[in-house]
Amino acid sequence: MSARALAAPSARLTAGAAAVCLTATALTIAAPPDADARPRETEKNAVAVGTGGAVSSVDPEATAIGVEVLRRGGNATDAAIATAAALGVTEPFSSGLGGGGFFVHYDADTGEVETIDGRETAPAAMPHDAFINPETGEPYDFFPERVTSGVSVGVPGTPATWAAALETWGSYSLGEALKPATKLALRGFVVDQTFHDQVAQNAYRFSAIEPTAQLYLPAPEVGSVFRNRDLAHTYRLLSRKGMDAFYTGSIAEEIVDVVQSPPTTGRTDLPVPPGFMKPSDLARYDVRRPPPTHNDYRGLDVYGMAPPSSGGSTVGESLNILEQFDVGAMSSVQALHHYLEASALAYADRAKYLGDSEFVDVPLAELLSDGFAAERACNIDSDRAAPKPVAPGEADGEYDTTCGGSGAPTAHPDTEGLSTTHLTVADKWGNVVAYTLTIEQIGGSAITVPGRGFLLNNELTDFSAVYDPEDPNRIEGGKRPRSSISPTIVLDDGEPWLALGSPGGSTIITTVLQTLVNRIDLGMDLPEAIAAPRASQRNTEDVTAETTFVEAYGAELRALGHTFSPTSEIGAATAIELLPDGTMQAAAEPVRRGGGDAGVVDPSPPR
Repeated sequence: MSARALAAPSARLTAGAAAVCLTATALTIAAPPDADARPRETEKNAVAVGTGGAVSSVDPEATAIGVEVLRRGGNATDAAIATAAALGVTEPFSSGLGGGGFFVHYDADTGEVETIDGRETAPAAMPHDAFINPETGEPYDFFPERVTSGVSVGVPGTPATWAAALETWGSYSLGEALKPATKLALRGFVVDQTFHDQVAQNAYRFSAIEPTAQLYLPAPEVGSVFRNRDLAHTYRLLSRKGMDAFYTGSIAEEIVDVVQSPPTTGRTDLPVPPGFMKPSDLARYDVRRPPPTHNDYRGLDVYGMAPPSSGGSTVGESLNILEQFDVGAMSSVQALHHYLEASALAYADRAKYLGDSEFVDVPLAELLSDGFAAERACNIDSDRAAPKPVAPGEADGEYDTTCGGSGAPTAHPDTEGLSTTHLTVADKWGNVVAYTLTIEQIGGSAITVPGRGFLLNNELTDFSAVYDPEDPNRIEGGKRPRSSISPTIVLDDGEPWLALGSPGGSTIITTVLQTLVNRIDLGMDLPEAIAAPRASQRNTEDVTAETTFVEAYGAELRALGHTFSPTSEIGAATAIELLPDGTMQAAAEPVRRGGGDAGVVDPSPPR
């Protein structure tokens, strides 16, 4: 089936979607007058259709910068890095120089999908018991002790990702790509409710770290203008000297200093233990360039991120399992039932097999094989949800339909932070980027590098806290922790059709998966597919589900044996679809996380 020939959205699965507004979201906060500032971007548009290139992100300032780069002749990579740098200004608690991420790129000239792994790494000297309290022998409490520490800080990969992407596919220099964000940091942006709330929610942690308290506290008022001159100066330094200034220069020394001796205020009762990072850890950091994951789904080619991300494999395996069924012919409830059961099976396999493939043997080809998917699919009962957690499959290359699992079912605690951001870009030449970047927890480790204006990540909390030599995600020095980040590009007959991704910790995988199922199988257009109520089954006893989802489908799914743990929202997706008429449809969240913003270079007239 050609995705370009997908039918117009059906009425199915719209009961809950009605509860999620599909119209554009706007911030009408007026900034205080500033004679030196151009008009600040505050209005958010969830959908934009047009030509010349498109950008979708969570922030109108960042989207506007990306669109302007495209308008001036920059390509998708140039715009993606400029947008990401702007998000480092306006979304500093989700992304920035102190974090990492995964970059997926479609090259219109070669027709190839390639990736950059900019995941953070553990310091070489990090011990297996880094998160164990020596006094009790038990793991430190995850929040706030484990996350607010030098121990949790991994070697940042975002700066290296920006440099590598521009060198490989960009037409801009690093300085050109950073210039718009530098100006944004100097002139400031209008504080919205989300920014204010994220500071307020982290005031206890932020107040423990002197440079963080100085930069962000008290929480800026909604409608005020927030400037980050320190970050602007840092961007200027990198523009002049390149990323060597970050990994071997003065910034590297300053990062090591605050990781080894966190600059606490002296007025805090948080322990904020020091970490193990050394200058050599930063100096030897490099991005990786693994081949993308790939699977075929109903005639479409789905490309994602390889380990240490578990996104590409788990999204791909779930789709392969669902391909064993005619989901499009099912009722809404049956389609959702199969989606939930397929993702539970794939998450069981994720827990058993996924980790940094340079340290553990990940049977990636097997997990993405049709034979393995068929073997796993026979565990799905159309009439009844399986008790959770389910057992993982046996990735041994031998397939049968006895529907068993291997080993005892195990539920794994979820410690992945929800604070991440995703951006999607397409240019007029047909190049496409799906890029997810993060500093892990909202506010990362809460440690700001003094005078530099950016927070350091707490990404190493993604490792399993208790060391188990059989655990693929066990702590090892120099290793990259498992991630759920799932930037995804879908090709139709070799041409880009859809690109998407989302924040949300371990729910990233199910957000991307459910959006794909909504769009491909369930007849929704892209904005509907993003706005529809979400549920996330990660091989846990209860399904994490938005209240709108439970209201719409809970009764019938409970009758099939599903139980629910309600939550207000899951994820914050952005996506771009290349439409049959040659236009691009950029789409972002209309409501979740305050709404996102979509833009195009040349808007099409309203239809």
